[in-house]
Order: sequence, then structure tokens, then C-alpha cells
Amino acid sequence: MSHDIRTPINGIMGMLNIGDHFPEDMEKQAECREKIRGASSFLFELVNDVLDMSKMESGKIELEEVPFDLLDLLDEVVSMIEVQAMGHGLDFIYERHEEIHRQVIGSPVHLRQILMNIAGNAVKYNRENGSIRLAYQETAFDGANATFEFVCADTGKGMSKEFQEHMFEPFSQEENGARTTFGGSGLGLSIVQKLVEKMNGQISVVSEEGKGSTFTITLTLRVDPLTESDSREPELKTQRKSIKGIRILFAEDNALNMEIAEFILESEGAVITKAWNGQEAVDIFQNSDEGTFDIILMDVMMPVMDGLSATRTIREMDRKDAREIPIIAMTANAFDEDRKRSREAGMDRHLAKPLDPQEIVKTISECISHKK
Repeated sequence: MSHDIRTPINGIMGMLNIGDHFPEDMEKQAECREKIRGASSFLFELVNDVLDMSKMESGKIELEEVPFDLLDLLDEVVSMIEVQAMGHGLDFIYERHEEIHRQVIGSPVHLRQILMNIAGNAVKYNRENGSIRLAYQETAFDGANATFEFVCADTGKGMSKEFQEHMFEPFSQEENGARTTFGGSGLGLSIVQKLVEKMNGQISVVSEEGKGSTFTITLTLRVDPLTESDSREPELKTQRKSIKGIRILFAEDNALNMEIAEFILESEGAVITKAWNGQEAVDIFQNSDEGTFDIILMDVMMPVMDGLSATRTIREMDRKDAREIPIIAMTANAFDEDRKRSREAGMDRHLAKPLDPQEIVKTISECISHKK
């Protein structure tokens, strides 16, 4: 992993040095920023894969059991993969139909990870002017559980029979230069297989070298007995997300992270009050008039008092807004057990770093709307 991690870091540092050498050349500056962004994204995905693999090997992966809309999840995956496919000049075919049980209970974050890994590989290892087909169907229903089959077919490089025998092993890549040519760590398929097994599902592959691959994943999900989704959700989706004028108490001990988040929030018109640790956030809230703040953004790992303790302290205050104000974790603690601890402490939502500006605005807007 030393090689795989050092390579994008070298790219980031190198592009910064090149940018410093051409301070007046805006075209060169834009080129360097774009390459830094690409190397950073690759490094982020690589670190995620390594951490996921580590947790799986230690048996610490925890599946969620939460209700979600399967079609909405598939649409999210498609929207991201479609952009990637277009960027590579590939045809993308999505066979969408609504005659399924779409309100199900399971682990949406892991299902999304499985589909993104498989479809992402279909983009990465495809050929020029190739195509990708993503399809699904409900194959069985026993009155409580529905079985779904997800298919991702591509016209890419395909895999040799020899490689197919160990393609699910960690760090496996068919070509010695695959890391350089295509990117990736060789962990994706191993992670997918372990997740599918954890969800009591099956994965099968049909592949021919030079002609492409077809992955089929079969999973059984419990159908949500409350088949009608929350009536507020469609309304939220049609509203334009805006946080202009929203008064935010923001607790963060890292100056760089504070600067980044402050820029994102103030660019959207939010009004920020800063706290540099959990105790300071508690004191500011306690000494404010009721209704001063619309929402609290709380880092988790902070000195003096951590974010979870600060959240519990606020929730226990004898004032109405302490019980009702939305509190969102904004933290580098990104695992499922971290999300669970956030919920148990009284937080409403959990945003993992690195921060996605659109996701921040969307989450704050939804929390405010639900509160109203």
C-alpha cells in the first residue's frame, strides 16, 4: 500500500509546486487544481477501501436495518455512474421499472457501495465506445421478504479464466500495470464479495477476455410493512434547497476545517457562530436566548468536551429548544458505529468528512424543514 498511497500524495505535492512556479498563468493554475482534485479523490477512495477491508477482516462491519426507497437508491447510483460513463465516452443503459417492492428495510449505505463498486469497475475497465447496462428485477416475494437481482454488464476488457479464480482476493489485479493505467487498489471486488456475503446474498460473474463482463448480485431484503413513505419526503425533493439566513452554531476545533465549512456555509447565506470545543458550544447555547439558533453543527472529537458529550449536555437542558433543535455531526468518524453513537447521543444526522458542499446544504435544509 505504500506505493499506492504515496503516488497520489506525490501528485498533489508536485502539482502544488508547479502551481507555485507559474503564479500568473491562470490556465496552468486551473490545470494543476484539476489534477490535484483527481489525485485527492483517488487517495480518498483508496483510504476508504483500505479501512473497509481492515474492518471486514476484523469482523467489525455492522449492517444497518433501516427503511429506505430502493428505487431512489438506484437512481442515485445511476446519476453518478452515468456522469462517469459520459466522461469516458461510453453508452449507458439503465433498465428502470417500478413494478417492485421499493420500500424495503436493510443497509442502504452498503448496497450503494456494492453497486457503485461494480458499476464503477464497468466504467474503469471498459473499452473506447463501449457500453454499460445496469438492470434489476424482483425475482421472488414470500409475503415479508423480496428477492432482487441486480445485473451490471459491460463490453470492456473482460477477465481471463485464470484471473477469475482469484479475482475476489484482496489486492488482485490482472495486469501488473493496472494500478497505473486504471487506478484503484485491487480491493473493490473483495469488498463487494464480503459485503454480499454479510448480507446473505450471492454474486456471480460471467466474463470473457476482450469481450466484457456481467456481474449478477442477488439479495433478499425485508419489505417495509409501512408501505407508504413519509408524505413530507416528496415535498422536500421539489423544494429548492436553501439555507440563506439560517442561524448556525458551529463547533469545530480544527482551524482549517472551520475555515472550509465557514466558507461553504456563508457562501450559501448562513449566519455562523463559532465554538472551538464542545464546552464552548454548550456555554454559547446555554447563555443564548431561546430560539437564537436554528441548528447546531457539531464536530465529534474535540478538546475540553467532545461533541457527543456536548450534545447530551444540550439535550438535557431545561428549555424547549434544547430538545428540538437539530444537531448534525460533522466529523471524520465515518463508520456505521460512529453514526450509531451519534444517534444515541441525540444527534439528528451525521455528515462525514471530507465535506460535500451540496450534501451539507441538503442535510441542513431537510433538518430545518422536518423541524418545521
